[in-house]
Amino acid sequence: MIEFKNVTKKFGDFTAVEDISFVIQPSSIYGLIGYNGAGKTTLLKTAAGIYKSEEGEVLMDGVSTYDNDTIRRQMFYIPDDLYFPMNATINSMARFYADYYPNFSYKTLNNLVEVFGLDPKKKIRGFSKGMQRQTEIILALASHPKFMLLDETFDGLDPQKKEITKKLFIEYVAESECSLIISSHNLPELSDLCDNVGLINGKKLTMNCSVYDISANYSKFRLIFDRDIKESDFKDIEYKSLDIDGKVAMIIFDKATGEEKQKLNALLPIAIDEYQLTMEEVFLNEMEDKKYDITKIFEK
Repeated sequence: MIEFKNVTKKFGDFTAVEDISFVIQPSSIYGLIGYNGAGKTTLLKTAAGIYKSEEGEVLMDGVSTYDNDTIRRQMFYIPDDLYFPMNATINSMARFYADYYPNFSYKTLNNLVEVFGLDPKKKIRGFSKGMQRQTEIILALASHPKFMLLDETFDGLDPQKKEITKKLFIEYVAESECSLIISSHNLPELSDLCDNVGLINGKKLTMNCSVYDISANYSKFRLIFDRDIKESDFKDIEYKSLDIDGKVAMIIFDKATGEEKQKLNALLPIAIDEYQLTMEEVFLNEMEDKKYDITKIFEK
């Protein structure tokens, strides 16, 4: 189990993340979502023991991760920016990790090299970005860690390799009871992978729930009218967001009750349809966003 307990990390006067708390259970995949620069990488590096938090702490099985070599031998961190020594190959890196990780498996390594179709004797720096990412995934899974921290791990992978990697993560977590956290700004990549997700917005964790609860707790309606409508027509309705385009309105509720549905019907639309929000739609509604009139940006 991984526990983030009131974690605050600062760089001088700048606060990168503030008072963040959540838990990742064994046999669970947690998705950490936020815009670029939201603090996802800072939080993962704090969890990996690379950064020391100013306040709070990160615990793995109840033990602080900072400056703890025993925990590091059970944890694998894949950063966004990969680094390999000049002449490193998969085989030479495997020997390096086998000396550090007590559960390293050459059998797993060889199986994964075959799955991804990589040459373990070739220099890794000669690989493409995607192949280098695959290499680090292979080494991580072959190390059989108890805790995995992955930062934008799908970047550079083609669609086929993404699907293979997702299946490998799901299978490994189920078999090993690993606690895995993966950060991304690409929501669709995580929707079919994670059990739980968290949103970092404005340096804080503003949402923390199961993937199921995300869509179950929101309602989206499309209303079609025989007349032009305006925002004031909805003044007696409490909604999360409202978009109007002539005779069509799209309205989102945190969770629509029977009363809200009655109020919508009272507006006398000629058609009304209800939809389930995607994870991306939910998070976009949760993010602080400015409204821009795109049509006026390029006016002279």
